[in-house]
Amino acid sequence: IEGVFDGQNMIGADGKPYHVPPNYASKSKLVEGDMLKLAISENGSFVYKQIGPIERARVVGVLEQDPATRHHVVSGGGKRWNVLTASVTFFKGEPGDEIVILIPKNTPSHWGAIENIIKAT
Repeated sequence: IEGVFDGQNMIGADGKPYHVPPNYASKSKLVEGDMLKLAISENGSFVYKQIGPIERARVVGVLEQDPATRHHVVSGGGKRWNVLTASVTFFKGEPGDEIVILIPKNTPSHWGAIENIIKAT
């Protein structure tokens, strides 16, 4: 099955969302709009492969966390992008840290992929 990554899931050509493990999305630095291929094995396990990365841009922003929902966002240049908690945890990010995220270069997006964290001092 082929589809497009939406920031959290792969939306298949059949219109169905397929859960992409956050650790895989974080490690692979998947960006909203990337093309993925899903193979479902005979034992039912899902194996994703990135087959068409979208052109990327780098943005520097500040990590914030919504106190009510505990969701993380990166704010920069008057915009906000959601980021996966798995990425924040992996990079040991804390609110106030400066974050480098990857976003689609030519398409508006709601999600960013953390590339690196510059710790607040």
